[in-house]
Amino acid sequence: MITSTVIVGLLAIFLIPLPFTTRYAIAHPYSVMNVSLLKHLCGVDYVVEGKENIPEGAAIIFSKHQSTWETMALQLVFPPQTFVVKRELMWVPFFGWGLTLLKPIAINRAAGQNAVQQIVSQGIERLKAGIWVVIFPEGTRVRPGQKIRYKKGGAILAAESGYPVVPVAHNSGEFWPKKQFLKKPGTIRLVIGPPIKTHGRKPDAILTEAETWIETTMAQISPTPQHNHN
Repeated sequence: MITSTVIVGLLAIFLIPLPFTTRYAIAHPYSVMNVSLLKHLCGVDYVVEGKENIPEGAAIIFSKHQSTWETMALQLVFPPQTFVVKRELMWVPFFGWGLTLLKPIAINRAAGQNAVQQIVSQGIERLKAGIWVVIFPEGTRVRPGQKIRYKKGGAILAAESGYPVVPVAHNSGEFWPKKQFLKKPGTIRLVIGPPIKTHGRKPDAILTEAETWIETTMAQISPTPQHNHN
């Protein structure tokens, strides 16, 4: 993974002038290869449930965030997409350069309301261009069984834009734990929920519906009991 990240990062410098669709097509094999190698070298496979819930046209994905795995795997399951990420990730050598190919919405989390406005304006721009927007509402990777408050930025984007929200639950943290080098063999379950209508709805209502579906599903697919951690 480190080797391929360096290669893609160096390649990114030359690909920036190209259109998004071309850049995405060139960067996409990075995710395909690493998810495949994870299966063959570490014994970590995955299954997808609920593919029939993927809507036509662009949408906003609200995904559980437990490991690095989903940042790659979501690209194998959904149409071309970009991510809302913390600005600091863009400064990481090679990885950050490669990330620029996906036209991410890089926010300064300390900027508060300005960061939300950035998510909304750039998010609407991406969605109108047919690019899906991936948001991790927890804002950070959360260990299995841990529960933290969901952040509202993605729900505000959904309410302002009217694009549907697709909730995603998975238990990747059971096999690729946060801040741990060793992986645990097994099969990750990724479950896609029915699209949530957002048109004419308040951000709080959208966020509550998405969070309820994700956390209820997590309780079904994760063997680790839930506990709150604020």
